[in-house]
Amino acid sequence: MRKFVITKQEAGWRFDKYLKKLLPRAASGFLYKMLRKKNITLNEKKATGNEVVAAGDTVEVFFSEETYRKFSETFSDREQIGRERGDGDEKIPEKMSFTDACQAYREAYQKLKGIFAVYEDDNILILNKPAGILSQKADKKDISLNEWMIGYLLEKGRMTEEELVLFRPSVCNRLDRNTSGLMLCGKSVRGSQFLSEMLRERGLHKYYVTYVQGRIKEEITLKGYLKKEEKRNRSEIISEKEFKRRKLREPGLEREYKKIETVISPLFYVKERDCTKLEILLVTGKSHQIRAHLAGIGHPVLGDKKYGQALRRQEDHVFRYQLLHAGRVEFPEIKGEFGYLSGVSLSVPEPEDWNILPGAAGCFRERNKKR
Repeated sequence: MRKFVITKQEAGWRFDKYLKKLLPRAASGFLYKMLRKKNITLNEKKATGNEVVAAGDTVEVFFSEETYRKFSETFSDREQIGRERGDGDEKIPEKMSFTDACQAYREAYQKLKGIFAVYEDDNILILNKPAGILSQKADKKDISLNEWMIGYLLEKGRMTEEELVLFRPSVCNRLDRNTSGLMLCGKSVRGSQFLSEMLRERGLHKYYVTYVQGRIKEEITLKGYLKKEEKRNRSEIISEKEFKRRKLREPGLEREYKKIETVISPLFYVKERDCTKLEILLVTGKSHQIRAHLAGIGHPVLGDKKYGQALRRQEDHVFRYQLLHAGRVEFPEIKGEFGYLSGVSLSVPEPEDWNILPGAAGCFRERNKKR
C-alpha cells in the first residue's frame, strides 16, 4: 500500500486527473475500476474520480509493489518522452531524464538575464520578461521564460523536485519573443485555473504601450477577425463587414477567423520622428493581434519588420525589435479564494533602451476607463 498527501500545488485538480498524473501508465478504465473496488481511496473513503482534491487530502493506493511500479514511474526510471506534466503545452525535450530536466531548469535560471518577479504568492507568479526571450519553447533546444520560472521556483525553495513530478508550473499567457513586459504564471493547479479563467473570460485588463508610425489623434476601438498563418507565422485581419460577406459563401469560416478587439488611445505625438505613443487595451488576446491591427490601419509599430517597416537606415538609430511592451495588468473585482487580488494593478516601465524617444517613462494614463 502507498499513501500520498495532496500538496498545495496539486490542490484543485479533479481526482481522476490527479490519478492519471500519479499512475501515467494506467488506462482510465482500470483506474475507475480500482476506485469502484476501493483499491484506491480518497481520505480513506470510496471515491468516484469527480471529486476536487484539496491540500492535505490523503490518497491510498492498495496495490502490490510490483503492480504499483508497473503503472507508475520511479525517479530512476522516469523518462520524460515529451510527456505533459502541467496544464501548459511546453514539453520536456525527448529522452531527457527527470534529473536532467531539473538541471536544465536550474541552468535556465542562471543563463537568462533580466527577468524578475513583479508579484508572487502561493498560487501565482507575475514576471517581467525582457525583449529577446521566448515565453515558451518553439524548439526542443530553446531556453524560454518557462524554464527560467521553474528553475527560479526550485532555486528559491518555492517548490521541490518531488512536487514537480505531478505538477509542472507554466506560463498562462504568451508574449512574442521581442515583446517585453508582464507574464502571468501559475505556481499551483488553482493558480493556473484562476489565471486561465481570468484570461478566457476577459476579466483581466491587459494594457500595452507602443510607438507607431504617423499621427493618431483620438481613441479608436478596432474590431475585426484574425486568422493565424502558422507556416508564415503571420496573422491576417479582415473587417467585420468582410467577414459577414465571406461567411455567406464560405461555411466554417469562423473556425479559421477569431473575433478580435483592440482599443488604442494616443498619449502624445512626437513631431520630430512623426510617431505617436499609444496606450492599448487588449480586449481579446490573439497571436500578433496588436501588431497586425495597427499595421492594418496604416500605423505599424516602430521597429516591426514583420508587419511594418523599421526606421530608415539613415536614421541615427534602428530599433532591434518592435517597440511593444505589456506594461500593466488590472484585476477586476473578485470574490472567494482570490478575493485578495480584487482591484490590484501591477505595472512595469518600458525597457531602458526606449529612452531615445521622448516620454519613455510614465507611459500609462492616470485615469482608468471601465469597459
